[in-house]
Order: sequence, then C-alpha cells, then structure tokens
Amino acid sequence: MVCVVSKPGFIPLRGSASDIPLNARWQQNGLTVAGGNRKGNRNNQLSNPCGLYVDDDQTVYVADRLNHRIVEWKSGATSGQVVAGGNGQGSEVHQLSYPTDVIVDKGTDSLIIRDASNKRVVRWPRRNGTSGETIISNINCMGLTMDENESLYVTDDMENEVRRYPKGESQGTVVADGSGSGNRLDALSSPVYVFVDRDDTVYVSEWGNHCVMKWVEGAEQGIAVAGGQGEGNDLTQLSSPKGVVVEQLGTVYVADSRNARIMRWPKGATNGSVVVGGNSNGRQSNQLSGPEGLSFDRHGNLYVVDSANHRVQKFNIESNKLEKKL
Repeated sequence: MVCVVSKPGFIPLRGSASDIPLNARWQQNGLTVAGGNRKGNRNNQLSNPCGLYVDDDQTVYVADRLNHRIVEWKSGATSGQVVAGGNGQGSEVHQLSYPTDVIVDKGTDSLIIRDASNKRVVRWPRRNGTSGETIISNINCMGLTMDENESLYVTDDMENEVRRYPKGESQGTVVADGSGSGNRLDALSSPVYVFVDRDDTVYVSEWGNHCVMKWVEGAEQGIAVAGGQGEGNDLTQLSSPKGVVVEQLGTVYVADSRNARIMRWPKGATNGSVVVGGNSNGRQSNQLSGPEGLSFDRHGNLYVVDSANHRVQKFNIESNKLEKKL
C-alpha cells in the first residue's frame, strides 16, 4: 500500500499525499460510503469485502469477495457499479473467485486484482472491461501493491513471503522472508497485506504472528514495528492484523481485525493508540467488525473495509492542518 507522490504522473496507492500530523484525530462515527445494506449481491450491497482502493476523487474500488467481483462506488453514491467479475464464481477470463485485493494502475488505466481462489493476479480494463488478463499465475496471494517504478509486490501466505515483480515480468524475487513459517524475525507467518514506501521498504501485516514487520531493501531479517507481543488487546498487542498503511514519517496505521479497531503506531513506539473503533464488535457507526483493508484519501480522511458488516466506512479527519502537496 503505497504512500506518496514523488515523481510526475505517479498516483499514490492506499496512502495519503500529505503528511498526517501525529496528533491528527478522526471523527469517531463513520459514514458508510459503500454497502451497509446487509449482506447481499445487489448493487447496493457487499458480501464480506476485503481490500480497497480510493481514487483522487474519492471513488472507492472494493474487492467484494463473496460476490466474486470488484465494485466501484462514486463519492456520494447509494449503489455501486460492477467493474470486474460479477459473472458468477469461476476461472474463465470474465470471472473471479474470491478476490481479496484491488489497486488501480493509472499508467494503463486498469485494475490489478488478486483473484485468490484462482491463484492468480489479473489485469482488468478499468472502463468497460469485460475480461481480465492473467499477469501472475500460481500464487497464493492475499494482498498486493505497486511502487513508484510500477513493480508489483504480492504476499504469498502459503510460501510465507513477499515477492516483487518488476513491470512486465511474471517471475518475481523474494523481498521478505522465503524461509518458511515461523515466529522468528527472519520468518513470516501468514503474511496478509503489504505496503511499500518510496525507499522500497516493505511493511507486511502478519496474521500468524500478530504484528507488522518492516523489511528494509536488501535486509535478511525484519523489524517488528507494531505488535509482536503475542496476540491480545493491550495497546502493545494486535490480533490478526490486516490492512496496513505507513505515513511518510514512518507512522504505521493498521487494521487490528479481531480487536475491531484501527491503531496508530508512531515510528519507534513500543505501543500504539486506537484511532477509530475499539468499541467491541458491532454495527453502530462508532463500531467495526472484522476490519480488513484501509486507506487514506488526499485530504487525510480514513477509509476502512468493515468486512463483517459488509460495508466501507469513512472517518473524516478533524485536523485541517494537512499540507497539500498535489
């Protein structure tokens, strides 16, 4: 999940184009911007969504996992539009099977989708696309992102590694772990979502070890930057972390899934703080249930895929001190 604009034409992925102040606060009652009409397959519904991408105009693209489709929700819309899949579960070029993540490649104006059960990553035209093209095959990937050089990074939760695929290449190289499952610093355990910063530093949420690990380019072992103190609900702990975004100054934001909260961990901190949620699992506007993907828009507003509530929640930032750099 990529953060900043630092070269012409590059669009931030799942991050903020501004420095978010460390003391920034968000409204505690979220606004539903996608789904929220119970579980279902109508155009105004979602079914256990996972990852998301927020565009410059606050259009939200959601991996609607159990409906086997990617849905686009315009800002203020009361229903979405299917832009990929939606043709029943399957492995044909016009179908998806349990998609878990999606990003937009502005260079080719296409969607890049993690098609989980088909063990592939597909590229799908963003506008009026009727079928996708497999660009990576035979991979047990959960999350993906793209760096400034348009290299793809994907997590492989079977091989317990993160792989980088340079633009146009189908053979990736391991940039985190590769040594099998475990709880050592040099071994990932069920990596889920991934974020890459401008220095090609990889941040990966580990479902198995209940932490977020940081892997500097070329490093042989990672550093725990959030959690890593066992599973739990203390401010030093996480429980099955999912989506992760890292702000320009190194502050980690992570969806603490089983604790139904979004947490902030400043660089070098040994404990985090709750920024939204944390009010037990529930369907109220100040509650979350099984949060998955998260993102910021260019204004610093926070978007959370509230998976078990079949919706995407937007939490408006209360600070108006964000420095706009676009």
